Order: sequence, then structure tokens, then C-alpha cells
Amino acid sequence: MDKIKTFFLISAFISFAALACLFLDLLVYADKSANTDNSEKVVVILPGQNLSTIANHLNNTGVIKNPVKFKLLARIKGSDKKIKAGEYLFSSSMTPIKILKIMASGKVRLYKITIPEGYNLEQIASIISEAKLGTRADFLRAATDSSFVYKQGINAETFEGYLFPDTYNFPKDITQEKIIAAMVEQFRSIFNQKWKMRAKDLNLSIHQVVTLASIIEKETGVSFERPVISSVFHNRLKKRMRLQSDPTVIYGLKNFDGNITRKHLSAQTPYNTYTMKGLPPGPVANPGIKAIEAALYPADTNFLYFVSKKDQTHKFSASINEHNKAVKKYQLRK
Repeated sequence: MDKIKTFFLISAFISFAALACLFLDLLVYADKSANTDNSEKVVVILPGQNLSTIANHLNNTGVIKNPVKFKLLARIKGSDKKIKAGEYLFSSSMTPIKILKIMASGKVRLYKITIPEGYNLEQIASIISEAKLGTRADFLRAATDSSFVYKQGINAETFEGYLFPDTYNFPKDITQEKIIAAMVEQFRSIFNQKWKMRAKDLNLSIHQVVTLASIIEKETGVSFERPVISSVFHNRLKKRMRLQSDPTVIYGLKNFDGNITRKHLSAQTPYNTYTMKGLPPGPVANPGIKAIEAALYPADTNFLYFVSKKDQTHKFSASINEHNKAVKKYQLRK
């Protein structure tokens, strides 16, 4: 009897020692990277993939060693049921425990894009396409879907003007609708209650403010001129003068070649502010915060005209005679 008892005690001790060694081995494995290679490797986890497939995939790409230990570690940590599908960016210098935490939290690879101030829907579509976050066609289809625009609470036919210029980070599998919604949400966070009250004081709707801001954005590349440019348009609107803004004309043209002509200025489009009074029906670009601010807070001037000095700045005039002299000086000189 004593021999049997001793045998079981020894067996239990050996089993305990083996488990302890395995546990210690897993602890070491969990915090030891496959190697010191910092080069990044893209790993795609598909929906429904089991733990064995994932571990083998990570092993084959060189991100981890010993997929058996990786699976055991995942099960012990309870991460095996939490791994989320998506595109991840790993390196073999990461530890297995860190890799598991990243996949369990769904911290997928993000693609950074920057939308410059004054870009229109076509230009933003190109950025989305170049970043491989979708096709131009799909983006433009979503950006001009009037039912989607209304669902986002915008009183317009398209999202032109409401995709706020900023830097964004998106996962690869994001939908075009979610990209647009994020940009609109950023616009809403910028256009605060104070600005809404200011627009009301000016007797302008938010859509009119954004439309005016988009024209200001396209008319000058020099920040300090924006409030003065704004004052010209505000003064013209008060006097019921045509805005006569080239960017609005260009926006209404198809296949514009970069050279605006007299024929273009007389083209019958809703955006031709040479032939129609008031603001065009909508924005001609997506303005930044400074342009919107300028539209709401114009400089106090009596200017009604401006002409390019061909150095990114403009000459402003209060009368047509002054303006004609400026045109002769800056545009017609040899």
C-alpha cells in the first residue's frame, strides 16, 4: 500500500513539475519576440478563421515562432475567442502577448489621409482611391447620394462643403459612408453654437455660410486676405451685385482645361456668378476653419473689387475706376 501511495505521490509531483515547467516556459515565450527584425509585415485575419489557421499564418510570415505555444497562450489568456478580423501591421520584434492583445482589441492597421483645404469631391475621391480605401466611383456615388446627405442632417444635394479638411486615420475595410460620416462629424464639431448664432445674425443659413466660405477658400491662398475677400463678397451681396467669382464659374463647367475664357464667363450654369445674382446653389469646395471664420466675420471695408497681383495676393478697390486701373497695372502690363 505504501508503495502505491508513494508511486502516486511521485507521479503527482512529476505532473506538477511538468505543468510548472510548461507554465514557466509559456511565461518566457509570451514575452520573447521571434527575433529583433523591426520590419513591418501585413497580416490579414479573415472573419471566421480558427486559432490554428491564425497561428500558422503568423508563423509563416515570421511574426511568431512555435504556433502550438501561441495557441496554448491564447487559450490560457482567453484571447482565442476575442480575436477580431481585419488587417494588422506586425513585426517579429513584437512579443506574442502583445500580438494577442492587438488582435483581441481589434487595433487594426490604419491608413492616414490628409484632405487639404479647398479640395472638392472629385479631388477627395482621388485621395481615397490613392490610399486604397475605395474607388473614386464608389466614393463619388456615396458623396452625391442625396438620401444619404439628408440622413446626415444636411440640407443639400451632395456633401460638397461638409467634408472637413483634416487628417484622418481609417481601417482598410471601412465603407465610403463611414469615411464621409467621419468628415461630416468633424465639420459639426468645428461649426459650433457660437458660429450658428453668428450666421443667424448675418441672416444666412449654415449652407449659405459654407457656400460663401468655399468661394473665399478658392479665391486666395493667403490666409490674412480671407477676411478682406469675405468683405468684398458681403458688400456685393448687400448691394445686390453679382459676385463675379471665377472659381464658381469653373465649378459649373465640365472638362475645364485650366484656361478660363469670356465664353466660360457667359456660360449658363447655376454656378456662374457672372450671370446670376447672389450665392450659387451650393459650395464649390470644402472650406477649412479659417475660410468659414472669414465668411462669418468679414473685415470692415468698403471694397467691392479685387484683382490678382500674380503673387498670391490681391489689390482691393472700392470703385470701378480704381479697379480698372488695378487690372491694367497687374493683369494687362507687359
